[in-house]
Amino acid sequence: MFLTSHLGAFDLQVTKMALRGLKPNIIGTALKDERLNELLFEYRNAFGAIAIERGKESVRLFKILKSGGSIAILIDQDTKVKSRFVNFFGMPAATPIGATVLALRTGCAVVPTYIYLGEDGKQHMHILPEIPLVITGDEETDLVVNTQNFTNVTEQIVREHPEQWVWMHERWKTKPGEEIR
Repeated sequence: MFLTSHLGAFDLQVTKMALRGLKPNIIGTALKDERLNELLFEYRNAFGAIAIERGKESVRLFKILKSGGSIAILIDQDTKVKSRFVNFFGMPAATPIGATVLALRTGCAVVPTYIYLGEDGKQHMHILPEIPLVITGDEETDLVVNTQNFTNVTEQIVREHPEQWVWMHERWKTKPGEEIR
């Protein structure tokens, strides 16, 4: 599982993975404008990636990971999905747990990736070492601890390139007690 964030030309890294033969399945939220949504899906699928709308085809995602396939997933925004509060930039942030659930249930490796525009005017893509899963046997603890660990890596990357992270989203809009469990 490639764990990425809304940083830089984040869709470009999926294209690069597809061109390298990884055939990533990228999970994304449908856009409100159907025409833009179609364009986005066409772009993501053009070079071998496979776009999957968030919240749909969960069984397919499990099968992909169990069979050794790859998916790309983003967890750095406050969205209307199952989430847990973890620390992000010193504040509690409702964070999607889908990546954690998929990783815990399939045993797949969670590999952070990111891309940013360098001072040289070129895109720089990085694939970081796997984030080890913590398995305590307590489901809630495992959800929170692993989601926090994934978020820690995201925060570190955003700190390195804050000007390239999509800050326009209301990352801390959900308050404790309002999250979807």
